[in-house]
Amino acid sequence: MSAWIYLAVAIVAEVIGTSFLKLSEGFTRLGPSIGVVLCYTLAFYMLALTLRSVPVGVAYAIWAGAGVALITLVGLIAFKQTLDLPAMIGILMIVGGVLVIQLFSGTVKPQSDAQEVSTE
Repeated sequence: MSAWIYLAVAIVAEVIGTSFLKLSEGFTRLGPSIGVVLCYTLAFYMLALTLRSVPVGVAYAIWAGAGVALITLVGLIAFKQTLDLPAMIGILMIVGGVLVIQLFSGTVKPQSDAQEVSTE
């Protein structure tokens, strides 16, 4: 499977886990608390698979930046949270940074399978 698919799954799992974190009410609700643990476990596992072929700084920047943008959308839509102008500008800058890395950096090209670090 492609490193970018692993990274996408990691991002989505982290966003779902963070949504469960909000719903867990400080880990006082069992169902959402279990969701947090399961989603974060999946997110970090997929991120670890991504790091076999994508540099850690690039993978983490994309993971964190996309996660911030997506959880902001979840907050706006699902939790009816609002943002002021400086917050919106800051989030747009984060998304812009991820786009610059993704579109223009030669560092983001995953290494071939032959160059992957062996974990065995």
